[in-house]
Amino acid sequence: MGSSDQTATRAGGRHGRPWRAAGAAVVVLLAVGGAGMIGASLRTEPPPRPPQPIAQAAPDARTDPDVGGIDQAAPPAPLPRSAPVTVSIPRIGVDAEVMSLGTNPDGTVQVPPLDQAERAGWYAPGASPGEAGNAVIVGHVDSAKLGPAVFFELGSLGKGDTITVTRDDGTKATFTVGDVRSYPKTEFPHELVFGPNERPALRVVTCGGVFDQSAGSYTDNVIVFATMTS
Repeated sequence: MGSSDQTATRAGGRHGRPWRAAGAAVVVLLAVGGAGMIGASLRTEPPPRPPQPIAQAAPDARTDPDVGGIDQAAPPAPLPRSAPVTVSIPRIGVDAEVMSLGTNPDGTVQVPPLDQAERAGWYAPGASPGEAGNAVIVGHVDSAKLGPAVFFELGSLGKGDTITVTRDDGTKATFTVGDVRSYPKTEFPHELVFGPNERPALRVVTCGGVFDQSAGSYTDNVIVFATMTS
């Protein structure tokens, strides 16, 4: 899926009631349309299959994927709002620039342009990494032009791995992975990704599953759920 570089107006507040109300109204369009980070674009043969999480997950909004193996007895205080500049995931060798993204005219989430598939994108209408709420970072799994993209290895992450986001104000927010799940795109867990959260949390989303040559897209989404720990 390609994307424009246009930036949308923020949909509501940062993580309080205005954001929750706006998020609830548009969450279906955001998740279903915007979570399809792929590298389609006139493929002549299937791409190499990216690593997948150990188990498929049911989209059960009652479960809490953030806290697996994480001591939340004394969580760090939320940070003030600041846009992310880079994202680093040492376990899979990711050290990427982050662009700010909004929504397309049809209400779907923008994704980085395919010719910049080595960069990640932050959903700017939501929380920034480190604020209370779910900050969402998206990225391509691969590109027909560039090959494996920024989040090709995302599915190989596991509980306890860390993700560090450097922010525009110079601070760094480090998140610890609580769970990594794969969902069919038709069962995307909207509330778990775009819904409210009292903790500073992070969702990293890319494509996964099998590449459907006829549809020009992957069948699933891989989602990393993480909570700020320092």
